[in-house]
Amino acid sequence: MARPAARDEGRHQPGPERLWNESYYFDWFQPDGSLGGYVRVGFLPAQQVVWYWACLVGPDRSLVTVVEHEVPLPASASSLELRGPGLWADHVIDEPLDRLTLSLESFGLVVDDPADMYRSPRGEIVPFGFELEWTTDRAAYLWPPVTPRYEIPCMVSGEVLLGGERIAIDGFGQRDHSWGAARDWWSMSWCWSAGRFDDGSRWHTAGGFFPDNPWGVGYELPADGDAFEEFDSVVISERLGREGLVERATIEVGPHRLDVEPIAWSPVLLVSEDGRESRFPRALCRVQDAAGRSGLGWIEFNQPPV
Repeated sequence: MARPAARDEGRHQPGPERLWNESYYFDWFQPDGSLGGYVRVGFLPAQQVVWYWACLVGPDRSLVTVVEHEVPLPASASSLELRGPGLWADHVIDEPLDRLTLSLESFGLVVDDPADMYRSPRGEIVPFGFELEWTTDRAAYLWPPVTPRYEIPCMVSGEVLLGGERIAIDGFGQRDHSWGAARDWWSMSWCWSAGRFDDGSRWHTAGGFFPDNPWGVGYELPADGDAFEEFDSVVISERLGREGLVERATIEVGPHRLDVEPIAWSPVLLVSEDGRESRFPRALCRVQDAAGRSGLGWIEFNQPPV
């Protein structure tokens, strides 16, 4: 099975398309599910901006979120350091495909109802930052050649700062990197997930791209190995709650069935240049499979306008 190239950890030469983007995702969760977070860095060179999202969530906490869609592009085409009003973020590739460190100094918005992120959210503004390290858990996964992308299951450690609170992190997570013009938030639906079962095995799925076609991408990384079991069929079923937030979901990936319960949401509203709106809810989740294994991870749904 092919593996990602170390050189692909850095930024890539952009294409001319208006929606060409380069996306880095990083998520994490504590082993007991009490706390989690994620970061997305999205370079849009044709629009001369970077989208930056970061959050802190937990079942018994208010959402703390940073959503900035007008961060200036770095002066250097190879830089992963971002600076904007009230925001500094850096993303250092310490060892390609093995270790990467994220730093943030910013101000987060505290939101009691995550669905308020679809409107004009209000809440307390608090200092919010972190220094977190993603270390590869055994192996990196190269997607099939439908789009340039790879996924890496990780261990995550470091510290989150929230107001006067300092929170030690020692958990698990996922990171991924993709680039190209295939992502149109306002015309494509999808469901992505990744996480870790309590036995140490890891999973990833991406599907729901086509209404009548089960094609998708998925893997399981066994607890005692470094070879991915790959799947190309992903079937999603979901039960929607208020504001389109999913209450329960079932993912059938290859021969496996995952029952997913979102437990803490961090949604983002995406507005296109012509005014169309897409909702992008992402959640920390609990997962159980048909064999009785339980675990934790993250799940996301892109919900474009009908």
